[in-house]
Amino acid sequence: MRRPTQQEEEKVADLTPMLDVVFILLIFFIVTATFIKETGIEVNRPDTKTAQFKKTVSLLVAVSPDSGIWIDKKKVDVRRVRPLMERLHAENPKGGLVIQADMDSKVEKVLAIMDAARTIGIAQVAIAGEDSN
Repeated sequence: MRRPTQQEEEKVADLTPMLDVVFILLIFFIVTATFIKETGIEVNRPDTKTAQFKKTVSLLVAVSPDSGIWIDKKKVDVRRVRPLMERLHAENPKGGLVIQADMDSKVEKVLAIMDAARTIGIAQVAIAGEDSN
């Protein structure tokens, strides 16, 4: 058997710096990723011709056909909407609010959600709709 010479042993590349860079990139993407919170219920949104896509959304609130309010996959009482929205908005203060109201839901619930958003200081409030184009 022939022993490898010192020159042959030095040709092996050290992968440690590359692995460090990969882990740093992974941590960077995890920290900067925005996670979308689901409402927990599928609603029948009204059709609209002027729908626009919103890029920064931190809060999704759904109003079901029976006028139940859903935030973060949980049915919420109308009295708990403002404190819960305040906590979720504090996690991502740059994002706005999108209300996914069913066509058969009551307007009073949507207005209560909008009032809570205004009280908290959320400037970007939108109501979700289906693009009919």
